[in-house]
Amino acid sequence: MKAKYEVTRYTGVPVTTDSAGHYVVTTGSKLHDWRTGKHTRGHFNQLGQLFLTENNLLIAVLATQPVAFKDRHQWTPMQRFTSETLSNEMVVKLRQQFHLDET
Repeated sequence: MKAKYEVTRYTGVPVTTDSAGHYVVTTGSKLHDWRTGKHTRGHFNQLGQLFLTENNLLIAVLATQPVAFKDRHQWTPMQRFTSETLSNEMVVKLRQQFHLDET
């Protein structure tokens, strides 16, 4: 039997940097879900943390949810967490904009 690992679903929105180097959400962006995979590098620390997808898309985490190991194939695995984060104010604003319940 293969080794099981903890799986978490991360709901986030793609971000880019503006000319001043600040993270911004592109107009019209939608929420998407990813999950930790067997080879995901780094660790999740807080909402607003950024991670890279396997296609090198930068995503800001706005919500998390544990996932049963057997159900993990419903979501695409992510590549790695970064040490970068959005400001707390921006996280609150985005969670309100996308109607995510406070946790």
